[in-house]
Amino acid sequence: MRDLTIDHPDHPMAADRGMFRITRPAAGRSCEIRLRTGRLTATNATAFRDQIYDLIDRGEDRLVVDLGAVDFIDSTAISALVGVLKRLGMRGEIVLCGLSGSVAGMFRITRMDKVFPVFADCAAASAALRGRS
Repeated sequence: MRDLTIDHPDHPMAADRGMFRITRPAAGRSCEIRLRTGRLTATNATAFRDQIYDLIDRGEDRLVVDLGAVDFIDSTAISALVGVLKRLGMRGEIVLCGLSGSVAGMFRITRMDKVFPVFADCAAASAALRGRS
């Protein structure tokens, strides 16, 4: 597995250092984005979205967003994910994994679990994307 991180202060996507870690499974073309923050809210959702936009603009088009570390998400963060989905358009895919507790509840209440494919973990999500290529 090739591991790309944005923690380094000189990395072009390090505007909000430590928010997430990017890895690429050895098999497949997906890009796994593992959030490291417990809360994805109005205070950090725009920075998160902009960093993902940068990945898309650099050619990443099959994204797995792991929300396993997130224990709270608000409507601004969900809107940021919808923005990522729109940016990808028909040229790529985004899937989510690791939703639990209140995060899973928020996706059910907003019916975003019908918009975004949701998987138990990164392995299942990446495998699903490989199956679609």
